[in-house]
Amino acid sequence: MTSRRENQNPPERQRGSVTLRGGQVPAATTDQRLLDSRGPNDWVHADPWRVLRIQSEFVEGFGSLAELGPAVSVFGSARSGPTTAEYGSAEKLGGALAEAGFAVITGGGPGVMEAANKGAREAGGVSVGLGIELPFEQGINQFVDIGVNFRYFFARKTMFVKYSQAFCVLPGGFGTFDELFEALTLVQTRKVTRFPVVLIGTQYFGGLVNWLRDTVVHDGKISPEDLDLITLTDDVDEAVRIVLEADAGRGRIAGTGLPAQ
Repeated sequence: MTSRRENQNPPERQRGSVTLRGGQVPAATTDQRLLDSRGPNDWVHADPWRVLRIQSEFVEGFGSLAELGPAVSVFGSARSGPTTAEYGSAEKLGGALAEAGFAVITGGGPGVMEAANKGAREAGGVSVGLGIELPFEQGINQFVDIGVNFRYFFARKTMFVKYSQAFCVLPGGFGTFDELFEALTLVQTRKVTRFPVVLIGTQYFGGLVNWLRDTVVHDGKISPEDLDLITLTDDVDEAVRIVLEADAGRGRIAGTGLPAQ
């Protein structure tokens, strides 16, 4: 029979800043489970351990890209083959951005991402790929100079925004739309400023822009001026010009990270 005193004073253990009592007190300590290889290994999949993995992804990403200098992220479909129009546009865009002094950041995969990385490298620029662990992903493409692989989408997406001065978006699927609308949300809410978002492909994206104007703005879900956050074009040179103008307005000389005179 349990005494009243035992009920008033249940077992207690401190685990860092957390106090555990009663049935929440584990049978073994954390360091015991770490050092005892015979014990269960489920703890490596628990939330506190995931926090350390998440932290390590941010540290690795920040450490790898901190000295990158001005950069532009290019998004688009992994399914676009070398004979498609968007592959050719992405390759031309990667080269033009590199010649303008920008590093080119992509998701590191095939298709549009590969094309942009290829164009940047062949133009003598820095080619970056931020990969993601997926059940069907092919890994970092061969044209990447700096490649960082992530487990978590949110850590990867932070690197795209933190180290980019602009997003250039070519035809793509859900992943491309995810990055596009995240960027638009951050600019709309002024989490980032002077951050152009350029859609390259009027035939592909025209219907989307029309829907935003005719339905989303019309219904009052966004303001008419929110559409000014998007530039729609087929002209790679225009896309690069928009990026350069935004970078000049930011007060830096592209390719140097130095303030404009």
